This record gives sequence, structure tokens and C-alpha cells, in this order.
Amino acid sequence: MIELTRLNGSRLCINSDLIKYAESAPDTVLTLVTGEKLVVLEPRTEVLKRTLEYRAAVLRNAWPEAASALSSMAAHNAHETAEQQERSAAL
Repeated sequence: MIELTRLNGSRLCINSDLIKYAESAPDTVLTLVTGEKLVVLEPRTEVLKRTLEYRAAVLRNAWPEAASALSSMAAHNAHETAEQQERSAAL
């Protein structure tokens, strides 16, 4: 669920899996798979960002070992890249 703001300022949580598409017209209009339309204050890009963050959090919670392994791999790759850059600069 992501939290958004209606035009009247009231907050609501919406199941982001139900969003069929989001458009800016100029307000952000969300069309749900049910056909219902919601108008929210947040820009379309913010709705997308919150949706991606929510889904990433779900995956991290579902597979904590995988998240730890990916973090370790990313740190290792960053270290290797820094070493390669140092070697290139020395040449």
C-alpha cells in the first residue's frame, strides 16, 4: 500500500497493484483495474517512485538473505571499481 493525498488534503492508502495507469492531466489521475478513477496531489513521478519503493521493500522482506547477498555484492563491486580507477589513473 502507498499513501497518497486527495485534492481536498485527506490522506488515503491505495494498493498500488490495483493501479492500471497514471496520467498527468494536469492533476494526477489514477485509473484502477476496477475502472475507478482517483485524483491525487502527488505528481505521477512520485506515485511511480512510491510504488517502486514499496515493491522493493516487499521483496527485501520476503527474501532477506537475498537482500544481504546483493548488498555484499554491490559493496564488493564498488570496491573493485575504485581499485580499477586507481590503477587506470596510475598509468
